[in-house]
Amino acid sequence: MTIFCSHCHRPLQAEMSCLPRRAKQAPSASRPFRSTKSASKARRDQINAELQALRSLLPISAQEKERLSYLHTMALVCLRLRGAQLFPPGLAPPAGPALGTELLSLLPGFLLVLSADSKLVYISENVAQVLGLSVVELLAQGDTVFDILDGRVGEDVHKKLLLAQEEPGREVTFVSEMRTSKAFRLQHGGNRVMAVCGRFVALRWPPSPSTTAFLALCTPVVQSPTDGEAASQDDIFQSMHLLDMTFIDVTESVTYHLGYHREELVGQSWYSLLHPEDADLAAAQHRAMALGAGAGTGPAAGTAVLRVLRKDRAWTWLRVWARRDGGCITCTCRCLR
Repeated sequence: MTIFCSHCHRPLQAEMSCLPRRAKQAPSASRPFRSTKSASKARRDQINAELQALRSLLPISAQEKERLSYLHTMALVCLRLRGAQLFPPGLAPPAGPALGTELLSLLPGFLLVLSADSKLVYISENVAQVLGLSVVELLAQGDTVFDILDGRVGEDVHKKLLLAQEEPGREVTFVSEMRTSKAFRLQHGGNRVMAVCGRFVALRWPPSPSTTAFLALCTPVVQSPTDGEAASQDDIFQSMHLLDMTFIDVTESVTYHLGYHREELVGQSWYSLLHPEDADLAAAQHRAMALGAGAGTGPAAGTAVLRVLRKDRAWTWLRVWARRDGGCITCTCRCLR
């Protein structure tokens, strides 16, 4: 009786001849799924070559290119791509790289352009003079405006950007700490408080999220006094309020800062002086004070930067420290220039 091979169905004497063939086939079937050191090195070399090619296209000096890490290279490339999408060739950006160093140095702050989804599109080079960080170093923090701001105001800033996007041309302003260099923090005791004032502009018609940009000027405001520093009496005034923020007393220096006499404010609500866009932030701080959640918990508790109405109908920025003392709330207000 002839016994046949179960694999090739040939007579048994031929079975051995099929084994080498199977042995040869097995490695070739698994070869596409195997990773070798040489293949990994080839992939790394290809990625490095592509990154070098991208780096060579960046419009910066050769010395700056040599200092770029891969992360910084990709951050700058993404920034340029977003800028090219909003400002294609033939459409010059209203506040772009065409501004010279001399002109930028005359600005009170630096220029910022955001996309509709809050991505960073453009940061003027003079940001280094304001925050102590170059454009490249700032991009290392992240690619959205929220990555360079104090996280505590993220929700409030998000609301204001949505409001500005719904009404193109409407100017919105928010104040927040921005990230700074280590040297700046050591010298000034913290990050820098910046006022961001801007609006959404439709760059092409019909307007759409891909063709609108938020153009803003970021201006530094006076730093709040750090621990151990005494605030100048010329810059502050104090007020006392009931738990509903009705004035029950205020120092006479309020006349110098806001133009009101003490008698005009006693009995009025603090909210009657607040800018409508800052009411939500003030209400959140008020609730924390009224519930005692923020009283004495640290230097940031009960602190807010708000706009209030002067008697001459102009708006002025105040940094307000609030604390609850029993049945009343005491506010120390410092004018920001």
